[in-house]
Amino acid sequence: MNTPQTRRGFLRQSALASALFTMPSIIPAHVLGRDGGAAPSDTVALGVIGIGPRYTYDLKSILGLTDVRCIAIADVQASRRDAGKQLVDQHYGNEDCALYRDFRELLARPDIDAVLIATGDRWHAPASMLAAEAGKDVYSEKPCGLTIDLCQRLDETIKRTKRVFQAGTQRRSVPNFQLAVELAQSGKLGKLHTLYASIYTPQIRTQWLPGEPTPAPDVCDWNLWLGEAPWRQYNAKDVAGDWRGYWDFDSGAQLLDWGAHTLDLCQWANQADSTLPIEYELGEATITCRYANGVQVVFDFLKEPFGNRDPHYVTRLGTCPVRFVGDEGSVETGDSGEMLVKPDSLARSIPESAKRVVGLDVTAHARNFFDCVNRRQLPVCNSTVMRHTHIACHAAALSWILQRKLTLDPETETFVNDAEANSLKSRPARDPWNV
Repeated sequence: MNTPQTRRGFLRQSALASALFTMPSIIPAHVLGRDGGAAPSDTVALGVIGIGPRYTYDLKSILGLTDVRCIAIADVQASRRDAGKQLVDQHYGNEDCALYRDFRELLARPDIDAVLIATGDRWHAPASMLAAEAGKDVYSEKPCGLTIDLCQRLDETIKRTKRVFQAGTQRRSVPNFQLAVELAQSGKLGKLHTLYASIYTPQIRTQWLPGEPTPAPDVCDWNLWLGEAPWRQYNAKDVAGDWRGYWDFDSGAQLLDWGAHTLDLCQWANQADSTLPIEYELGEATITCRYANGVQVVFDFLKEPFGNRDPHYVTRLGTCPVRFVGDEGSVETGDSGEMLVKPDSLARSIPESAKRVVGLDVTAHARNFFDCVNRRQLPVCNSTVMRHTHIACHAAALSWILQRKLTLDPETETFVNDAEANSLKSRPARDPWNV
């Protein structure tokens, strides 16, 4: 995706040429971005699709980036739209942030460069594909696709439209996880043989919550909230976030909630971003995935609260822990930022400053995305990286759902001699929301 000159580079040169032509002796500081902010040609105009608790947290970090300006928010719930506008307008000291109930109106604006998508799982892939078709670059929270089919189609859409895409698997941009991967890839752990990826204990809920009076669309657009999911009666708990774990709304029996992060790190450590495991076998509170090179990933089921049962992780390391094991050593880390390295000789070789990393910070991952938007480059969690990690997670989830071993051809991304598993790679989509 590298090009000799970026769109923003062209705009910057045009602005400079205009300034030089009309005012030969003085170039305004804001044209060059030397007044403490970004030059207008380098400012990414951002639209937000879905502004619940998760993305409110992300947006607070992004608002601090001087070369990004949030100009619009779309959400089906009025209360969330209004809260998002208050946050943005208060930060900028104006009332300029536009609000939309239907995100397609936001996508129709030609002045928006990029969108951040933080809806529920069911809308991540459809909204991302519609955004790419509308010429927007996309940062999507994970899981990025409700099914294997949607993950495949999303990757293909991004490549065809030549948009910049970043999956919200932020731990690739966090120093302690980066160092753990570096140790695994450097050979300092010896030959890798087992990678541990923590996940919640999988679950599927299929019952419906009791029906309640449906609000007016301007208050909560229930039909749009459901999207491609099957129709059901409105219940306030669904739109408040209680949709997690329900088959119609959630990805891979909740396996992708942590697995999209932790398997992503294992893929990276194993230098397997361009492929995925070929075997998925259910054990007692585990799913073991085997690569063609013999390395295996063990998905460990963790009960809540974190650390109740699993012997493979140290509780104080925090959420989303991973462990990489070779024949000469191991490294384990989690969201606390602390690292446990064995043997002691290897641990002593790591600078103390590297061991005192602050925990999870989402800013660097967003920074990587916006830099790539300007430079037209591939982010660290681009659509191809997402595709392989997410498909592997979905395959592991299907092995749990079907309660049997599955074999996946990594080239065709189909299950070998298993028509039932292949039938579950996609789901019916409700009209008119199917993309």
